[in-house]
Amino acid sequence: MDWAVLAACQDKDPVLFFGPVDEDEDLSWQDAARCAETDPELWFPERGCSTRPAKRICAGCEVQPQCLDFALARPELFGVWGGLSERERQQLRVTRLEEAA
Repeated sequence: MDWAVLAACQDKDPVLFFGPVDEDEDLSWQDAARCAETDPELWFPERGCSTRPAKRICAGCEVQPQCLDFALARPELFGVWGGLSERERQQLRVTRLEEAA
């Protein structure tokens, strides 16, 4: 059975999960995201578990750059977004701040 049919988030306001969205922000890229076709638990592994399976899917996703930008703009604190773990996204933020200084 499709996980989206059983998901607790079914018929809920996306703001509850993705945070407030700018009215002018184009989120149509999410329709093409490969993560929507897989088990959501893959994207939020337990501490100490591998993020590699999720990252392999991200590597082949056509909207990976948009997903990463989305996560960095929020910031998403948990899970794999745009092919990076929470720690990797935080490191990228720090690097970008240092480069901008």
